[in-house]
Amino acid sequence: MASEGTIDWGDCEEKEKVCQQMEALLKNVHAGLPDPLTAPVKRSLVKGDYLYFHYGCDGQDDRGWGCGYRTVQTMASWIHLNRSPVRNPSRIAPSLAQIQRALVTMGDKPGSFSGSREWVGTFEASLVLDFFCRVPCKVVHVRGGGAELEQVAVEELRQHFEKHGSPVMMGGDRDNSSKGLLGVCTGDRGSYLLVADPHYFGRQLERTELQKRGWVAWKPVSSLDQSSFYNLCMPQTAAKGV
Repeated sequence: MASEGTIDWGDCEEKEKVCQQMEALLKNVHAGLPDPLTAPVKRSLVKGDYLYFHYGCDGQDDRGWGCGYRTVQTMASWIHLNRSPVRNPSRIAPSLAQIQRALVTMGDKPGSFSGSREWVGTFEASLVLDFFCRVPCKVVHVRGGGAELEQVAVEELRQHFEKHGSPVMMGGDRDNSSKGLLGVCTGDRGSYLLVADPHYFGRQLERTELQKRGWVAWKPVSSLDQSSFYNLCMPQTAAKGV
C-alpha cells in the first residue's frame, strides 16, 4: 500500500484541470430511476454520493479503451465523497495518466504502459483504489452461465451493497466491456443489475436524458453474455482506515 508521500497526483496544471472537470460531472445519475419490477422481493442500492465518469468527460478521447479507467474513477469519487475526512477537489479521482503512472510505479505494468491505450480490468482497479484511496478490494470470479450469475454474482452484490454501499466494477472475457454497478434487484421474474455505462461519449446530458437513452439503466442478469466469465471488483469501504 502506498504512503501519502508516494502518491503522484500530478502537477499543479493537471490538478486545476481535474478540479474544473469535477464541476461539470453529474452526481448520482441513478436517482429517480424506477425499479425494474413492480414488486421486487429484494433490492440493494449504492449508498451515498458519487460522480458519473464516462468516455471523454475530461476532454480526453478514450473511446475504445478507457471504459475501465472511467469506472475506477466513479468508484474513487464515491470513496472521496463518502469516506475521505478532507474534501480536496483535485483528489476526487485520479486521471487516466495518473492511473497509468501508478500501475507502472507499483510494478504491475512496464514503463511503456504510461501514455498507452491499453485497457485496465478489475484486478488493476483493485490495485489503483488501494494505491490512491487506501481501500482494499474483494475480487470475485463468476464462471459463465445463468445459474452462476443469478446465484453467485447476485448474492455477492447484494451483500456488498448492504454492507459497504460503494459502486462495483464488473468485467469479463467475451464480454470485456467495463460496467459500473450501482444496485441489484430480484423478483419473481429474475434479477436485474443497475448499470452505469461508462461508454457514453458526447456533450453533458441531464440525468433524465442519460436514463432515457439507457446509459444508466436496470439490465436483466439474463441479458449478460452467458458464455462469458465475469469478475467483480468490490471496494471494502466498511473496513477501518478508509
